[in-house]
Amino acid sequence: MHSDPDTPETNGAWDSYWQGAGDTAAFSADGIIHPAMSGFWSEFFNSSKALFDSPRIVDLASGNGALVAYAFDAFGQDSADVTCVDISEAAIEGIRERYPSVNTVASDAAGTGLQSGAFDIVTSQFGVEYAGSGAMEEAVRLLADNGRLAFLLHHTGSSIHSDCEAGLDAISRVIESRFIPLATDFFSAGFDAVRGADRAPYEKAATLLNPAVKAVESVLEHHGPDVAAGIIGNLYSTVKRMHQRIQNYEPSEVLDWLQNMDRQLEDYVSRMSSMHAAALDEKAFDDVCGLVSATNCSIDQSGPFFAPGDAQPLAWALLASR
Repeated sequence: MHSDPDTPETNGAWDSYWQGAGDTAAFSADGIIHPAMSGFWSEFFNSSKALFDSPRIVDLASGNGALVAYAFDAFGQDSADVTCVDISEAAIEGIRERYPSVNTVASDAAGTGLQSGAFDIVTSQFGVEYAGSGAMEEAVRLLADNGRLAFLLHHTGSSIHSDCEAGLDAISRVIESRFIPLATDFFSAGFDAVRGADRAPYEKAATLLNPAVKAVESVLEHHGPDVAAGIIGNLYSTVKRMHQRIQNYEPSEVLDWLQNMDRQLEDYVSRMSSMHAAALDEKAFDDVCGLVSATNCSIDQSGPFFAPGDAQPLAWALLASR
């Protein structure tokens, strides 16, 4: 089973992500939303109503709390006692703002400090696998007798994993092209030229930037404009538009924006690298199932989770009960 792929740098990248993430980014590692996942969680929580009236629920590695809405839809906000755990302080703050009644814990999912057997329902969507086998052990430790556990986990053969690999390749190629540093030099010289300075540095900067522009265009042609959540397409089109109207911009506005985009690219690589490392192959998923079944739990469902009509799975699904 995978060890913990998270690092302080990765946690910082997730903090940056969750600070800017709204409801639409809550489903997964990088804003991936799919109706099949919505159906999975609606069915799980609604089926749990036959077992629990006012369940104690803990969601591990919650992100900004995507699963809370499904629990509240099924049980009602006054009946479900929900606790969310995430290592990102920004994610936890987002949950507090959206769901003031939810209990929150800023913690690694592998060591929550919560009471053993305290929860009727334990869930995680694209979360516990990031924290390694210790988080799986923590999940079953928290599960009460007669409780239910539900995971959707990253799958190495999934369409999400393929998108992650494409995004990593695309962003890495853009970073290697030095597009943003060269664009920064280009705009700095361009603003000087607009103010009447010698145009030679501007023309030289344009010559140096041109191969990087072609490299970015090649990335977009190869992977499509939506690769890496559209970050590269936005970078390319915005730089082009700002150059065409350079006289209408303040230098600090453009240069600060480029610096921010540079951070976004680095953060994206960090997040997707951790996602890639966390994804489970078949053996690793079997190990997770073995760990769960060895702790007085029955496996109710396990295997690849598909959206209707898709050839590639979206995730591994694991349902268990004690």
